Amino acid sequence: MLSAIGWAVERAHPYACLRQLLMPVRHEISALPQANRDILEPAIAPVRTLPPPDPLAVQGAVLTLLQRLGIQRPVVVTVDDVQDCDRPSLDVLGSVLRHLTDDGVSLLLAARGDLAPPGLPTELPYVRLAPLAPQAAADFLDQQPGAPKGRRRLELLEEAQGNPLALLELCRLAQPDTDLAFPGHRSLLSPYPRPDTEVELAALPTATQHALLYAALAAPDEPLATVTTAVGTPDLGVWAPAEAAGVITVADRRIWFRHPLVRRAARARQPAQLRRAACLGLSRVTGSPVYRAQYQAAAALGPDESVAAALEETAWGTQNAVTAATALEQAAQLSPDGAARARRLAEALAAAHLVGDPDWVGDLYRQFTQGAADAELTCLAAAAMSGALSLASFQQEAFDLLLDVREHALPADGPLALALASVAAAVADQSALPHHRSQLAALFARSDSRSASAVATGALTRLDEPAVRSALRAFVSVAAAAHGAGQLLRRLEFPHLGALPDAPERLVRRLAVAWIAYQADEADTCLRQYRKADTQLRARKALGLRGWSLAPMADTLLATGWWAEAETLLAEGSDAAAVLGQTRVHADLDALAATLAALRGRSTPELTATGPNWCAFDLAENRATHARMLRARALAAAAQGDWARTFRQLRALFDTDGSPLHPFLSPRTIAELATAAQRIGREEEAAQVLAQVRTQQGERPTPRMTLLLHHATAVVDRAADPEEHFQLALVNPEGERWPWERARARLSYAVWLRRSRQPLQAREQLTAALEIAERLGAAPLAATVRAELRASGAAADTEPDGALEGLTAQQRQIVEMAADGLSNREIGEQLFLSPRTVGTHLYNSYPKLGVSRRHQLRDLLAATDRGAD
Repeated sequence: MLSAIGWAVERAHPYACLRQLLMPVRHEISALPQANRDILEPAIAPVRTLPPPDPLAVQGAVLTLLQRLGIQRPVVVTVDDVQDCDRPSLDVLGSVLRHLTDDGVSLLLAARGDLAPPGLPTELPYVRLAPLAPQAAADFLDQQPGAPKGRRRLELLEEAQGNPLALLELCRLAQPDTDLAFPGHRSLLSPYPRPDTEVELAALPTATQHALLYAALAAPDEPLATVTTAVGTPDLGVWAPAEAAGVITVADRRIWFRHPLVRRAARARQPAQLRRAACLGLSRVTGSPVYRAQYQAAAALGPDESVAAALEETAWGTQNAVTAATALEQAAQLSPDGAARARRLAEALAAAHLVGDPDWVGDLYRQFTQGAADAELTCLAAAAMSGALSLASFQQEAFDLLLDVREHALPADGPLALALASVAAAVADQSALPHHRSQLAALFARSDSRSASAVATGALTRLDEPAVRSALRAFVSVAAAAHGAGQLLRRLEFPHLGALPDAPERLVRRLAVAWIAYQADEADTCLRQYRKADTQLRARKALGLRGWSLAPMADTLLATGWWAEAETLLAEGSDAAAVLGQTRVHADLDALAATLAALRGRSTPELTATGPNWCAFDLAENRATHARMLRARALAAAAQGDWARTFRQLRALFDTDGSPLHPFLSPRTIAELATAAQRIGREEEAAQVLAQVRTQQGERPTPRMTLLLHHATAVVDRAADPEEHFQLALVNPEGERWPWERARARLSYAVWLRRSRQPLQAREQLTAALEIAERLGAAPLAATVRAELRASGAAADTEPDGALEGLTAQQRQIVEMAADGLSNREIGEQLFLSPRTVGTHLYNSYPKLGVSRRHQLRDLLAATDRGAD
């Protein structure tokens, strides 16, 4: 391995980079022919005493040396920051790249910027490294020593924009405060990041350096005209030197810095007086009230009520939870009055809970508890802290905090109690602990009470509207009783689905209605409300509030056949949960992603094993997560034909007496449990669980549960008439809303029909089940149905061998790799093809194979293998 790093300071020294590269193998130079030795030894000598050698001769000598080294063993040459290499060394590298044919020598060059440095071969293959994905950036940052937590961590991730070097440098700078001259904007006071950038900036004209200070302090989306006006010059030419030096780009009426560290450097290198003046200048010309308050806060020299009031006034109007929480925290820090500080801290807690970072909420809660506050603020702060604890998986601690506040700080006031009861209901649903549900009753009773003089103030005014109160009371009632969701849903007025964004209170109401519809198995209502809410929560960066809705929304999408949408939601939501440290949410989404993989037949040992997120907390107090995990494992085992393991996982969703691990999630696996039990002869045990589930569901279960109970009864209840219950499980057209469950019921019925010597009727059910399975992309289910079709005497499909023979060798190779689950990009990397070329080959192969979708390739090749056997 030969390595070198370009250094801008050495650009004037010929072959400085080459000297770095060849010093480890300088002893090999003596083995070269005399002519090559005479060229190379002076070129890489530390002190030059002779005139520079002929460049072409140096290039030839280096090529000879590398070829000689490559004969002995493989050689890898790496040069980082190649754009800063001296010109002669760069010419040598270019010559080697053009003329080297030895497979034993490989070169890897890394450069900053959008283009390859001039002088390198234009045909050189290159890979543009995109910024780290949000989750990868968060993981990388968290591995650094002294990595920040809470708000500072989120601000650092936002500032670094996924750049690894920026993450390292900014993490180094994000140490405990050493200078509090700007309480509202501490990041301005960090030391200067990188010396090489200082040289670049110092070479610019003074007027340009002054203008860059304003651009660096301005909000990233502040218009160019606003920044230029604040600078005090109408001449856009002031930016030209910075553009020519590659420091910034002026485009789309905005100023873009080339690198996050350059932005930080442009402001950090200037004295505090100039930074303060720039912030005040920007505050006078910006058209955004939010930014005006932020600039004033950045320029504040100490507590200032006028600035704090401006921050508080503009916070909730930003439609951005991160901006709101930051502004409210800054307002609290700038508040000279203790009561105002407590109020703003409580509001900041509520906003930070919307953001969803438990560490940030915890920091604010510690600050809040250090001062005195009234009952309303204490309740608001406790509700936010409890919600954050729940997102981080600490359900017992979250619920105990609410109980403590109820005992010591909660007056007989409806809105206050309703706020706590709503959070407690969400925690109780996640924990599914019986004592949590029983204790909800006390909180719920107090939410109905209301003193004559009690008037909701502050943030609680948003919960005091009649429609919001009704939705939240129904939400708490369903969580406490675990049934009756359908009746309560019918009494509620649903929020409209118009294009206008929701006010905060309507958004809370919409989420409550969606969750009640989820519990009532009203999938259409549930998804309409969740989709509307989710779009807004993403736009507002309210990922904390969104953390409560992701799992039920994804679960409903899976149950109703919207698998592609569920996949997108799970991937994006999982990234957000990882960035914010929402351990429980991340584990929920991992379990649901594993469920989807198993349904599609893409399950792997890693998906079915207990991953790090599933081990990171106590499953005993997170029963909802545990239930999702168990079902994912069961479906993965079923896809592999391991029915004994499938039964064990599903059986664990119920206690020994048949009581559900989770009152909503467990009963909805009863048909899957019955099917697995039938496979291994455990029908009697499953029938006992079935009886318990039937009792728990009451006299009027939801239509979905009614169909599942009929399906399970037909399979394992020996006292019942199987045909009658199969028909009842299939007669209701509403069952089509849950296509996976409907296809499973048809398959079970067909198996019974075939064994009852009714093959024609069995084939009718199997044909319908196969159509559903293929539409969903449920490969394991489709394979099982095809096997039953053959057993029932159906004509075999066209033999796949003949179709495969019609493919070219490359097409067949691509088809086989796609059937193994590889993406177009992964196939292309192995075959040295572009993803688009791979997609074209697949598109041209489908008609020859008689398939229309990618997921059908697996079954096709499986049939080929069976035919070969």
